[in-house]
Amino acid sequence: MIEKIRDNFTESIQTKIAAVEILPEHIERAIYMLVQALVSGNKILCCGNGGGAALAQHFAAILTDHYDRDRPSLPALAVGGDTTGMTTIANNAHFSDIFAKPIRALGQSGDVLLTIAAKGNSRNIINAMEAALSRDMTIIALSGDDGGEMAGLLGPNDVEIRIPSSSRPRIHETQLMILHSLCEGIEDCLFPDDSGDLS
Repeated sequence: MIEKIRDNFTESIQTKIAAVEILPEHIERAIYMLVQALVSGNKILCCGNGGGAALAQHFAAILTDHYDRDRPSLPALAVGGDTTGMTTIANNAHFSDIFAKPIRALGQSGDVLLTIAAKGNSRNIINAMEAALSRDMTIIALSGDDGGEMAGLLGPNDVEIRIPSSSRPRIHETQLMILHSLCEGIEDCLFPDDSGDLS
């Protein structure tokens, strides 16, 4: 058991080392995309399944509260976090629309959709991205493995942050680090003097 625990730590560290070699520019671009949306009065919608859903809710909660400093709340929402709404859509329409319907209802031109997936092939995430594109939103896609179907929907104005791993636990662990980097970058850009004043 001790050896397995050590192996898990080692594998997680190695995944992050591999990620830091290839992803910083993509993460930086995502930070500036999010900052531009927020400065322009737009919002960030997030979604994911399972561990990705937990990460989406965590990210939205950090933005509406704070990451590392006191500052005004920022407009972010994890779609699918409303159990009543999600189960209504799943029951009356289809589970594959649980994210797409709220995005079509709430998304506006200039908003950003942040999707979080391990493999990138879930139909409800694909439908969410298609809904975002229909609303003239840009997309930040966090994925792993080969990027899955998600990768094929991204255009030149979107950002893909793909973890170099096929292990779902290692992917989600590294995605958490990336989400924290996004939050820190947003706070550094919008509130550089730690005053919480946008001016």
